[in-house]
Amino acid sequence: MTESARQRTVAEGASLSGIALHTGVRASLGFRPAPENTGIVFRRIDLPGKPEVPAVVTNVVDARRGTTIARGKAMVCTVEHVMSALHASMIDNCIVEMDGPEPPICDGSSIEFLKLIESCGAVEQDAEARWYTPSKPLRVADSGTQLVMFPDEEALSISCVTQFAGCPFDPQFFDYRLSPETYAADVAPCRTFVDYGDLKALFSMGLAKGGSLDVAAVIHDGAIICKDRLRFTNEIVRHKILDIIGDMYLIGRRLRGSIVAVRPGHAFNVRLAGLIVKDMTETSK
Repeated sequence: MTESARQRTVAEGASLSGIALHTGVRASLGFRPAPENTGIVFRRIDLPGKPEVPAVVTNVVDARRGTTIARGKAMVCTVEHVMSALHASMIDNCIVEMDGPEPPICDGSSIEFLKLIESCGAVEQDAEARWYTPSKPLRVADSGTQLVMFPDEEALSISCVTQFAGCPFDPQFFDYRLSPETYAADVAPCRTFVDYGDLKALFSMGLAKGGSLDVAAVIHDGAIICKDRLRFTNEIVRHKILDIIGDMYLIGRRLRGSIVAVRPGHAFNVRLAGLIVKDMTETSK
C-alpha cells in the first residue's frame, strides 16, 4: 500500500465479537465510517446517550495493565491493539462502537482487528492527512526503562529490546520500520503475554477473567507456554512494538520518527505520547 496524502476512513461498517480479557464477558466491536478530522473515537453504545471517548492521550486515565481512556462516565480499556491496527492501516477517522468497556481480546494480537479493517475497506477523504515528526529528540526514562524518539521524516521506525528473567529467549530485540505490509506480516500476529508470577495479583484485582492460553503466552520458569507454538522466537518484543504503535496513535495523527525503546510498557508509551503532544503544541505556536 502506498502512503496516502489524504485522510482515510473505513468504507463501510463491520463488526466482530469475542471474550474480553479482563472482564471475561462476551464483547462486540465495530468500525464505522467517520467524517474528516474526526480522529479515532470510541462510542459506548451500551450506555445511555451512547457517549463517545476520543482516543487521545489527554483522555488516558490508566496505563498499568493496558491503556484505558475515559471521558465523563464513559470508559474504554485495553484500546492499544485496536489503535495499533488503525495506525498501521492509516485509518485517520473512525468510530469504534463497543457494547461494553473492553474490546474482545481475540487471540491476544491485533490480527483480527486488522482483518476487520480490511473487510471494511478504506476510502480517501478530501482533507490532507495530518502527520507529526518531532522537532527535537524526546525522552522518557526511569527504573531501567527508556524511550527516546528522534526526528525522521521518512517513516516510523522502532528499535526495541525487552528483558524478562524467566524468558528462555532473553533479552529479545527487534528493529522495525512501519508499513501496512510489514505490520501484517511481522507485528500484527504477535500475541500478548504475562509473567506467571503476575497472575495471582491480576486475579486478586478481579482482572484476566477472560485469560487463557488461547489469548496469551505465559512466561514461567525458563519457558514460554502458549497455544501451539511461538509465531516468532522474539514474539514478545514484537508485541511490545505492536503496543507502542497503538499507544503512539493517541497523539491524534500519523507519526514519523525513530523510537528507541528499552523495556517499554504502556505507562512509558503514554508519557512519550504526552511529550509528543506538548512538542506538537509548542511548534505550532
